[in-house]
Amino acid sequence: MKLHLTTAENNYLITAYDTSFIEINKQRYLSNLIVLPNQIIADWQATDFTSLANALFQPIASLKPEVVLLGTGSKHQFLHPKHYVCLTDNGIALECMSTAAACRTYNILMSEGRQVAAALML
Repeated sequence: MKLHLTTAENNYLITAYDTSFIEINKQRYLSNLIVLPNQIIADWQATDFTSLANALFQPIASLKPEVVLLGTGSKHQFLHPKHYVCLTDNGIALECMSTAAACRTYNILMSEGRQVAAALML
């Protein structure tokens, strides 16, 4: 799926997504990652949905986004709140959705100037 947005304003824009890659500013990533408007964390240690735990969200919490979009892969899944308490303790919302939906939503929120983080799983 190719994603379109007219400008990224020197921010990280998700330009394409497939079940085997995420493309940011036309550079492909082949593993789970976190993207913010001004930063990419390409070495996110989450291996799959069942591995998600509070400690994996600590790096995001320290960056203080308004909201975290959790892309759960090709299937929409909900994460139990105990697994992301470090976010809620810091007033950061978490929204679970498929990775395709998270990519689209991230681009919209980023283009609006929002402090958004997308934690994306392939």
